[in-house]
Amino acid sequence: MIGYWIGGIALGLVGLIALALLALHVYVLKNYIPKVSRIFQEKPFFNIPYGRPVPEAEEIEIPSSGVVLKAVYMKTRQPRKGVIFFGLEFGSKRWSALSYGEFLLNSGYDLFACETRGQGDTPTTGDYEPLQWITNYEVEDFRSALTYLKSRSDADPRGAGLFGLSKGGALGLFIGASDPFLRCFVTDGAFGTHTTMIPYIEQWVHIYVSLKWVIPWIPKFYYRTVARIAVRRTERERNVHYPSLLKRMPMLAPRPLFMVHGAADSYIKPVMATTLFDQAGEPKEFWLVEGAKHNQAFHLVGDEYKRRVLEFFERHLTTHAAPALSK
Repeated sequence: MIGYWIGGIALGLVGLIALALLALHVYVLKNYIPKVSRIFQEKPFFNIPYGRPVPEAEEIEIPSSGVVLKAVYMKTRQPRKGVIFFGLEFGSKRWSALSYGEFLLNSGYDLFACETRGQGDTPTTGDYEPLQWITNYEVEDFRSALTYLKSRSDADPRGAGLFGLSKGGALGLFIGASDPFLRCFVTDGAFGTHTTMIPYIEQWVHIYVSLKWVIPWIPKFYYRTVARIAVRRTERERNVHYPSLLKRMPMLAPRPLFMVHGAADSYIKPVMATTLFDQAGEPKEFWLVEGAKHNQAFHLVGDEYKRRVLEFFERHLTTHAAPALSK
């Protein structure tokens, strides 16, 4: 009898704990998820470079599912060593590629840059409004641009390298993970959706959750759950899909990766970048630039920045042999 009695108490306690956890989850869904979704859709305030048109550059229009993308191809005046696809940061125009890549152009590399829908001079479609996060629309547009680059009569049969900033870097990594035409990758300030959201959610919980005593008991995995729910909610609201870059990082290897990030980046904190970097296979290199804010390493340590990026492409893009993707 005592055993049955103890068992009944235990089952009752388990039931109470389960009800308490369910009540907490409902509380989070009702009071916290809408706040996370709202903040997720806020646009950051950055000084975004637009660049200026270059008369000798080749202006291009690329069709992509109901929209015509504006692109530019700039040819080096030196004997060509390779082609670099420049991934534009959020909100910038195609001409900004020259602001960061002129040293590569002068060193023997052609530069190609393409706007995605709703960015720069490229119109959007329907009611789509781009944010700083990668969606299915940017993925489709980047693939269209890469298809065009492959089809050019002067396309480099060895492939191209990627040099991408922030959202453009993340987008290039996402597409390049499954496309061997992109042979090596340089990114500056690149970030993923969930790897950026989760640290912020852990921070915001102290601000927006009134039941402070609950916070120490929240397990780490639950923050991932909250992020997924908030993303899905936003997807439904905006009729888009936010793909995961983190899952694709291991697919880059054995192609080389060089990630640059500002140590003083208060928006995409270094840990958000290293979480992505840690998932990539060798060969890879991470350069944390002291004192640099988001996408500001180039302006802070320009000479060293140019030297290291140029040396990376000299090693990995000018060679004739391209590393094979593992199956």
